[in-house]
Amino acid sequence: MDAMIALLSTPLLGKAAWLWLSFFGIVLLLLAFDLGVLNKKDHEIGIGESLKLSTFYIAIAAIFGGWVWWYLGPTPGMQYFTGFALEKALAMDNVFVISLIFTYFAVPRLYQHRVLFWGILGVILLRGLMIGFGAALIAQWSWILYIFGAFLIVSGIKMLAVDGGEPSLDDNRLLAWVRRRMRVSPGLHGHDFFVKLPDPETGRMVRYATPLFLALVTVEFADLIFAVDSVPAIFSITTDPFIVYTSNIFAILGLRALYFTLAAMVHRFKYLKVALSLVLIFIGGKIFWSHIYGKVDPAISLGVTFGLLAGGVLYSLWKTSRETRTDPGLAE
Repeated sequence: MDAMIALLSTPLLGKAAWLWLSFFGIVLLLLAFDLGVLNKKDHEIGIGESLKLSTFYIAIAAIFGGWVWWYLGPTPGMQYFTGFALEKALAMDNVFVISLIFTYFAVPRLYQHRVLFWGILGVILLRGLMIGFGAALIAQWSWILYIFGAFLIVSGIKMLAVDGGEPSLDDNRLLAWVRRRMRVSPGLHGHDFFVKLPDPETGRMVRYATPLFLALVTVEFADLIFAVDSVPAIFSITTDPFIVYTSNIFAILGLRALYFTLAAMVHRFKYLKVALSLVLIFIGGKIFWSHIYGKVDPAISLGVTFGLLAGGVLYSLWKTSRETRTDPGLAE
């Protein structure tokens, strides 16, 4: 018994092992509840169900954040909520890209949740590897935070100055690489990622990947690309791997649930990009300010981040509402 207590109390990336196990236990229970109860059968998720599910995930994330605040202290608590809000907002662009991916592969709404659900398992693993690697780099060379800060400032300025336009998947190198190395069926086969079909030359049954699997791979790759911005951003708020990872995963869990609502109204948030760019510039600049003039109060970071994001959302809703009234064709 004493050996078990000692093992659970063993530090792992700065926190006791039981804290990590508790977090992963919560995530596994949420995923099991999602797949085994709420979405046991394939069905189209409407906006109402999406909002209810997202509210549930946000409530769980808020309860966990409240516990972090109580158990670890106000500073880690504020850092958790700042990271959660930041990741939630940065992932808005990811929603737009996922919508394009589903359109490109002609994935019906009936099977979209399946792709998003299995995609989150990859996110949990990939984000863990990236955050663990980032934490190790910072522990070894603290000056890397300056690189993160400069990267975020440049990213924010580029986001302000450049209109990314609509990405195309026609010449995507990852998809071309997968298609060269795997047999891919020409159409979907229900919700299956892989099926057995007769080889056109030999006639024997062989395994084919379906376009649904290609959609899953592309969604995972898109998240990996977006993590290049979000991981340095959260490390600029705190270098505690536990706060970084838990806030990231809870934000992504809730966003996948909210996808079906956001995909229907993502055009209403087109001015949020300005707020996001200002947040990145602020967080990147905060690193240099902290090392030159002293640390910024976490409450200020939380307030500025929430203020900019809330302002971006409200301005987007107000502006697009006026544009729709001026030109009713935009609402179609």
